[in-house]
Amino acid sequence: MTRIFSGIKPTGHLTLGNYLGAVRQWVETDQHKADALFCVVDLHALTVDHDPARVRRLSRQAATLLLAAGLEPSRCTMFVQSHVDEHTRLSYLLECTASDGEMRRMIQYKEKSARERATGGSVRLSLLTYPVLMAADILAYSADEVPVGDDQAQHVELTRDLAVRFNQRYGRTFTVPKAVLPSVAARVMDLQDPTSKMGKSHAETGGIVYLLDEADVVRKKIMRAVTDSGSSVVYDREEQPGVANLLEILASCVGGKPAELAEGYDSYGALKRDTADAVLELLRPVRERHAELCADPGYVDAVLRTGAERARKVARPTVDAAYAAIGLMPPA
Repeated sequence: MTRIFSGIKPTGHLTLGNYLGAVRQWVETDQHKADALFCVVDLHALTVDHDPARVRRLSRQAATLLLAAGLEPSRCTMFVQSHVDEHTRLSYLLECTASDGEMRRMIQYKEKSARERATGGSVRLSLLTYPVLMAADILAYSADEVPVGDDQAQHVELTRDLAVRFNQRYGRTFTVPKAVLPSVAARVMDLQDPTSKMGKSHAETGGIVYLLDEADVVRKKIMRAVTDSGSSVVYDREEQPGVANLLEILASCVGGKPAELAEGYDSYGALKRDTADAVLELLRPVRERHAELCADPGYVDAVLRTGAERARKVARPTVDAAYAAIGLMPPA
């Protein structure tokens, strides 16, 4: 059976972009078609300056929202990355396989390190090496497929390169995975800056719809979305990125193709109202289920504990084999 691994980073509250771009596919497709593992990758949240209490709070919130969105513990394995030691055990071996040049060519490292330096901050070594930890996350579970957004595809390519290199040097140990990009709404854009991804850790939040935003807040953000010069509703990513973003969001919520939906509108206002209605209806059951789960924290704890136990059993044989292959002595 095909094995799938994917994770979500608790660096901010989960957004509509996270849901449409990743989580909904996990819920509707991936957990039903494969042996699927989904992880809150909390160790990745430590690559920049952070508040420890906030990381813990957001990690739990992310796990609760994944369950609220429809991940079923009877169908998939859901756990927190730091609860399974095999991730960090394997990461160091892959650091001994990767090169400094590979790490510095990663686009996200270039962008994030530049932002850190621009604000006078120091760049943590973990920001440079975290793609190797991401590779360990994937390779430890012998994953065949990794559902990712297009901004993470480069990291999966690095994972493939490291798996092939390790196998060639030390003997076949790892499955070489492939990235799987969602076909619709792979990258939902910021409502105030439709040339930038709707990110959960942005400082400016006016263009970001969070899954736990109140209904009136969601509607206000969508009604205030930046559109484009002119008044015609046309699906054109290059010339009308704001309108195109709204059409893609609407299409993801109600079905259909953005270009075809555009033909039914003669004003931006009507498009915004329908998009707001569709988003609110899409998120309503998630918010309701989240409230129920928050009232039963013991259930969430049990899911994460059971998930970590199963993840450990899956990952340990592969990681132990990698330790032996690379030349390390087994414990006495």
